[in-house]
Amino acid sequence: MSRTAAYHTRVTWKGEHWGHIQMGNGPEMEFSAPPDAHGHAGVLTPEDAFVAAVNTCVMMMFLWSVERFKLDLISYDCDAEGTKLIELDRRETFTSVTLRPRILLRAKEEERSAIEKRVRRALESAQRYSLVANSVKSEIRVDPMIEIVQ
Repeated sequence: MSRTAAYHTRVTWKGEHWGHIQMGNGPEMEFSAPPDAHGHAGVLTPEDAFVAAVNTCVMMMFLWSVERFKLDLISYDCDAEGTKLIELDRRETFTSVTLRPRILLRAKEEERSAIEKRVRRALESAQRYSLVANSVKSEIRVDPMIEIVQ
């Protein structure tokens, strides 16, 4: 049987191009439009939040997959880039989000090729089960760098 869950945020306009967001899970911060859209530098923007939502959700699902696939993860960090298309009528759409995770794992007695195959399956599983990745219409690309040490 299907079930639902709800998540909440609250935004408040602070004047000009400034806002304040309270997340249902506790964090609060100022935000603005990006500088190229008459906003301010150095704070969260909706565009940053969108790309970060994809990046963080896929990472959390990758960690779940690592446990499931019994991989010995040493480190994971991931750069993400969202590419937006600006139409002639000024409508904007994120067309893709590219994730570039750097993944370091420890090999026990298993062959490196077998471990790398499991890591790639874990990445596919992470993307498949990511709530955010499943909820956006942008293409999600994953271009990993996988290193395996003894």
